[in-house]
Amino acid sequence: MTSSDYLDFAYQIYEELGATEVNLMYEGAVTQDITRNFTMMTEENMIRHNEASQVMRKVFNVMVESLQNISRHADVLDGDPTGEKRGIVLISHNDAEYHVVTGNAVLAERRSVIESRLTKVNSQDRNGLSEMYKKQIQEGQISEKGGAGLGFIDIAKKSGNKIDFRFEDIGEGYLFFITIARIPRVKAEKN
Repeated sequence: MTSSDYLDFAYQIYEELGATEVNLMYEGAVTQDITRNFTMMTEENMIRHNEASQVMRKVFNVMVESLQNISRHADVLDGDPTGEKRGIVLISHNDAEYHVVTGNAVLAERRSVIESRLTKVNSQDRNGLSEMYKKQIQEGQISEKGGAGLGFIDIAKKSGNKIDFRFEDIGEGYLFFITIARIPRVKAEKN
């Protein structure tokens, strides 16, 4: 799978969302430095659009959590000379909402576990998500990849919406795992 293939997925999703503007699009390795730079660029863009501070916080939180999911849980494709955990990130918006779209390669054998977690998270209302979060904090264990199982719960809580997701077969035992978080826009009032 090439960089072009990753970006094709991002563009296809952008068109499906009916976004009017792309705030950020990236394909490549996801690191702490990349995450820090993305938050700065996104903040500048959102300030230019006079976004409410609560919307900015939600977009940042969802974006950071989504990027951490890639850096911790993406699988490296066999034969990838870089050996890096790569992914796509697309931040876009229309009049009604922001979209935080991420995608990365995962082993096909991991699909059922990921799908089960997301289905469980998506079945909860706000109170259910809060309970899941508390329970995971109390009972969860840090995985070998450094996560405590809070990522999807946190994204759903912060966005206030279900997480859209899908898997695309990319061959050789891998799937391209895509998530879409939608954050409602509330225009900041002008003084």
